[in-house]
Amino acid sequence: MLWFTPLLPILLTIFDLAYSIDESRLVDAEKTLVWGPGLKPDEVVLPARYFFIHAVDKNGRKFEQSPPQEFQVLIKGNSPHGKCRSNVNFIDRGDGSSIIRYTIADWCDQVELEVRYNGSHVAHSPYVIYNKVYSERCYCPQDLKLWMLHNNCPSGLNDKQIAWDLHSFKRVNFSAIRENLLRRYNQPESVSLCHYVVKQQQIWRQCYGKYTGFKMFMDATLLALGRVALLPDMEFYLNLGDWPLSKKGGQQRTSGPYPIFSWCGSDDSYDIVLPTYDITESTVENMGRVTLDMLSVQKSEYPWDIKEAKAFWRGRDSRRERLELIELARKHPNWLNASLTNFFFFRNEEDKYGPKVPHISFLEFFRYKYQLNVDGVVAAYRFPYLLASDSLVFKQDSGFYEHFYGKLSPYKHYVPFKRDLSDLIERLQWAKENDDRAREIVSEARKFVEENLMPQHIYCYHMALFKEWSTRLVSPITVLPGMEKVEQVYTCSCKEPPYPRDEL
Repeated sequence: MLWFTPLLPILLTIFDLAYSIDESRLVDAEKTLVWGPGLKPDEVVLPARYFFIHAVDKNGRKFEQSPPQEFQVLIKGNSPHGKCRSNVNFIDRGDGSSIIRYTIADWCDQVELEVRYNGSHVAHSPYVIYNKVYSERCYCPQDLKLWMLHNNCPSGLNDKQIAWDLHSFKRVNFSAIRENLLRRYNQPESVSLCHYVVKQQQIWRQCYGKYTGFKMFMDATLLALGRVALLPDMEFYLNLGDWPLSKKGGQQRTSGPYPIFSWCGSDDSYDIVLPTYDITESTVENMGRVTLDMLSVQKSEYPWDIKEAKAFWRGRDSRRERLELIELARKHPNWLNASLTNFFFFRNEEDKYGPKVPHISFLEFFRYKYQLNVDGVVAAYRFPYLLASDSLVFKQDSGFYEHFYGKLSPYKHYVPFKRDLSDLIERLQWAKENDDRAREIVSEARKFVEENLMPQHIYCYHMALFKEWSTRLVSPITVLPGMEKVEQVYTCSCKEPPYPRDEL
């Protein structure tokens, strides 16, 4: 009956050890990390404020998986309608960290941000905000220098891409070059561009070309920026098309390059690169009418260990290499799952490369360990979203680039493969054989996104570029005949007068 008595000390030791291990992996509310611009909503105004939480245990170790319970976030305060009205969204990144994003209606004061875990305040919660907190939809522009200071924005020349793009345009006299610029690019059947003027916080534009619908993206961008900061007086020409316009060589060897702003750059052009309309719209409409953005895409639904070890790709037929990818996938079905969702450029080859398949949710891409970034007409604008995911990104070598490419490093943030796809299978084999290294690259990519491609960074890049650009304009900023005013849209405004204007 007492046969187990000699084993009792051993059993108790095992029980105590198991208990201590379990105790050590409990979330320590005080040691848990909380950071991000959303903790200073009076200073950092974005369409959706956001901050990060990373669970930490009692031994000070960060969790690498989701903790057993969710964090609770409560926004307290007063508003014109009584209690502060807010909308809070929780995004579990699956690595022990989470993103909390929120919006408020109109304005709130006496705001407290409470972050709790299992009833206990986390880190320095509650976070008390002593100034009024305004919705991004309120018209409350700050002095631009102060805005950039609050948002930790680098100056334009401290960003290598901005410095490189502007090095050919030290002094710009639009009065002298406007006629020739329009003669060169006013080609309605092949080129679409808009001339924008920003003067005393008012936005004006005149567009040229047959297809100018994409002006809505720059309209929304300038209006959004103008609600939060006093923009410098400036003018610029924006390319609404895919291909960069200001090509190197040719007549520009003697006439000099024309300054054209574009959403995509290339090795053979002088275009001044802006964040793409896609990532900018997902910033301006965060928690609005867009469902895919740089925050929501970080939601983890498929842990690494259950992902299928295969590369995944879906897209339209906008480049020959995409068709070749379909052929490669048919030869190597164990390595690639690739299909076309639409035929437009190569409709006569649909019988060979079809059938086309239905679209699926972007988050469903991440059931697979490996994601492919293959150029379309220009750079594939999905690239930042892939980097933000918890899958490993393979990027095709390309002469096109977005505003952030220069900060990336191959084999640190992504795995490169040749433009002709000839080494893609070899690269996939390498990733499968080096799974730990692959996970390190995924981690570095997500860290890069957190430090360079969040909504705050997209705003910063625009502000830094426009501020530096405005200093290079030597001709008078004039609203020309025929320009149309882009009306500001806002739901409320600050009761206090705005900060004094930044003189540039």
